[in-house]
Amino acid sequence: MEKKKLAVNPMKLVIYLAVFAVFGAVWRFLWPNPITQVIAMAALVLLCANLIALLLGLLKPKTHRGASLVTLFASLTRYLAAIVILCWGLSIFGVDVNTIVASVGVVALVVGFGAESLVADLITGIFMLFENQYNVGDIVEVNGFRGTVQDIGIRTTSIVDPGGNVKIINNSDMKNILNRSDRSSRAVTNIAIPYETDLEALEAKLPGLMAEIYAAHQDILKAEPRYLGVSELADSAVVLRFVAECPESEIYSAGRVLNRDLWLGFRKLGVECPFPQVDVHSK
Repeated sequence: MEKKKLAVNPMKLVIYLAVFAVFGAVWRFLWPNPITQVIAMAALVLLCANLIALLLGLLKPKTHRGASLVTLFASLTRYLAAIVILCWGLSIFGVDVNTIVASVGVVALVVGFGAESLVADLITGIFMLFENQYNVGDIVEVNGFRGTVQDIGIRTTSIVDPGGNVKIINNSDMKNILNRSDRSSRAVTNIAIPYETDLEALEAKLPGLMAEIYAAHQDILKAEPRYLGVSELADSAVVLRFVAECPESEIYSAGRVLNRDLWLGFRKLGVECPFPQVDVHSK
């Protein structure tokens, strides 16, 4: 089996550490000028944030929970870097940030900046993570959109569907979540047979067919497909229902496999799937 390559080039780590050392060496020469101080400070903070993001990128969590924590800390690092740059920059220009916060008040400051939704997203995201409602890699359904959780951030959650479409949802809008990764799913298939078919004789041969399908697709199916019985007496056919237990990530593949192999299996057993027919009578 081929080993997976690291998503981040380790050489970047050496480069970041070297640049960090250079900043430390020349920092005292930038001190006299406030503007250059702010520029150098912002570059230093961003360098530290990128270094942390690089180290987080080198981590390869083995669980969905671990991957969720990595993406959350990466998102938190970006926001903290912005806050540090803002507060440190104001203090370099002589603004007493502590006095401003104390005089205005934290709540008034939040409302003044119109950040109610930001706080709601932040608090909701933290609660959902600690309550383990969903994690990176889980398959969820939110407001009719079904996909795999790709990233959990401080404000938003990214979900990608099987077609590669990415939907970004504010954490405060992640309501009525259906986490489909919690348990196995079932692929359901209906197969129509002619009314002339000897149903009892066919049912006696189905266990062997189910065993063959499972043996050929153990990478997708968790157990042998099950025959549930007659689902419907349609106009021109008897409809039989089959189900197969599978992981949620393979539910569509399992359905396609079940449709194909049942149709081919029925043909080998001498049973053709009927098609609608119309009888026309002329006077």
